[in-house]
Amino acid sequence: MKRQGRSHSLYVNPMTGHMEAIPRHSEIPDRLARKICKGLSVPLKG
Repeated sequence: MKRQGRSHSLYVNPMTGHMEAIPRHSEIPDRLARKICKGLSVPLKG
């Protein structure tokens, strides 16, 4: 985690340098989760 804002946290993939804002909610829709993983170059499971 790089930093926290009011309603989002900013995460960075240290290997690629890609950053993504991730909302701090109890549930994140699947479509948004896929977008976040793609933006951070994290492989999707299943």
